[in-house]
Amino acid sequence: MTSSDDGGYVHDPAAFDDGEARESGDDADDWDEPVHPAAADREFDWRGWILVGVVVFAFVISPLTILLWPPATDYLFALIILPLAPAVLLALTAVWATTRP
Repeated sequence: MTSSDDGGYVHDPAAFDDGEARESGDDADDWDEPVHPAAADREFDWRGWILVGVVVFAFVISPLTILLWPPATDYLFALIILPLAPAVLLALTAVWATTRP
């Protein structure tokens, strides 16, 4: 069977050079090279401080709130909802603080 008979994709290892495809009509030279994390311009700025504040809230303030919750109120709220809110806030803040345009 020849390549004209298959009607689909045919892998040609010779069309690749060091991980970059060489195809006619494609601008393979215009691909952006990935930046190594050590070479990226990242500093501990205001996003980092917000993340530190949320970590303190999640690991210090929230457990103290649960510990000091009045026993006359519902323990379901104290033991499920109070830990859930800082966990979600911490997860969202961590993703926001570490992803940059």
